[in-house]
Amino acid sequence: MPADNGRLKTTVEELARRWRKEFIHLDSIFSCYPAYPIAEEDLRQYLQEPISALPLAVRELLPKINIALVPYLQKSAGRTGPTVVDEKPAEAKLLLSSQVFSEGAATLFFTVKDEQVSDYHYYFYESIAYLIAERLPEKVLNAYHRIMREELSAEVHGEVDEQSWRFKQALLRRPTMARKDSKPFRDYAKQSFVDTMTLYLHGICCDIDVETGPRQLPSRYLRKRLVAFKEFFPAPEGFAVFPEDLNRE
Repeated sequence: MPADNGRLKTTVEELARRWRKEFIHLDSIFSCYPAYPIAEEDLRQYLQEPISALPLAVRELLPKINIALVPYLQKSAGRTGPTVVDEKPAEAKLLLSSQVFSEGAATLFFTVKDEQVSDYHYYFYESIAYLIAERLPEKVLNAYHRIMREELSAEVHGEVDEQSWRFKQALLRRPTMARKDSKPFRDYAKQSFVDTMTLYLHGICCDIDVETGPRQLPSRYLRKRLVAFKEFFPAPEGFAVFPEDLNRE
């Protein structure tokens, strides 16, 4: 597909099909295709490290996953979907991740050129969190919904990230919807789960700080969510959820 500047660009859907047989197997779930050259020693930070930190209970919920590391992803007008480009697009058109689902597998595209590995880790775990949210066992889903209802009943302020904050504000503008199993409640609970799971997984892998601010969920409520996740999705051996877990080891 020709780009505006005369250079070539290709949609993620087309590349997912084209590269299907070229992905390199990493383990029983993950494969990769480094479309952007990355030094062998650096690939460990992009692939082995974040994958090895995934809890077994998370891996058991995942479909086959292909990871495509590309220079840049660009938003496209119309219905063509995101495209992979060689030159950095304008900030408003830059995407850092995109997903394609085909034949029972998910292909996850990530912009890696000019991006920090720590930011890549965030978007990697966010993509994983979205996949998990679609496949949650009923027991886990019901438990998380109970946590959400307790927070709403207690009028707990804040959320983990911007997207769940927006869903929460939309729900609170319709208080009757927050008291029943409504679509606004389910939409908020799903996004809240995704944002919290992203933080949970990222924290297992890396030493990260939770940003404070007026929209941030109070720490004792955040910890309660993470304790529940720790029960349902225990960290792999050698990894820790809380600092005190490391001290015990």
